[in-house]
Amino acid sequence: MEILLASANLHKFEEFKKMLGQVGSTFSILKAQESLEVEESGGSYTENAYLKAKAYYEKFNTPTMSDDSGLDVLSLPDELGIYSARFGGEGLSDSDRVNLLLDKLQGQGFEDRQAAFTCVLCFYLSPKEVFFFEGRLTGYIANAVTGSGGFGYDPVFIPFDHGEPLEEKEIAKLFTLAENPSWKKENSHRAKACRHAIEFFKERVCQNV
Repeated sequence: MEILLASANLHKFEEFKKMLGQVGSTFSILKAQESLEVEESGGSYTENAYLKAKAYYEKFNTPTMSDDSGLDVLSLPDELGIYSARFGGEGLSDSDRVNLLLDKLQGQGFEDRQAAFTCVLCFYLSPKEVFFFEGRLTGYIANAVTGSGGFGYDPVFIPFDHGEPLEEKEIAKLFTLAENPSWKKENSHRAKACRHAIEFFKERVCQNV
């Protein structure tokens, strides 16, 4: 199945091509010939992913996939989330936004720094066939930037399961996503959403055979 990625972002294209084009997958990811200016006016990741996928489908008349992702921080409700890429206003770099986040959380304890990355994929195969898949990665915001891998908020995001008690001695063993790109590749919010999509469409193909 050939799927057009609703983005001209080369980094995002390469990432999804690897995650969705793995051995045994039913997908072949295509890069858009041009970037469309789509107003992300939705109130959720799902709505924004739908708006982008629909716009690219209507422009190129081919099955399309989009994603909307963001970082939610427990103690900063409504400040990031679907606005993560615009956090702090226009004109800021990734580094600027990371530093702004650290400034806002300065002095807060580890438990108050709970956060989660969320990714929602929208597969717009036709107006009558639209599917959504979500991936989520919980963790904490670190006290400082660590690691040189990844991008965005990766240098300050420490993945950790909130369901387990966190002892002080365990904190030193944790890592940011920027410190362990190979772990991120297999466990990120995008990787989880992609696995859900692959499993669903594999089952769908089997049922149609």
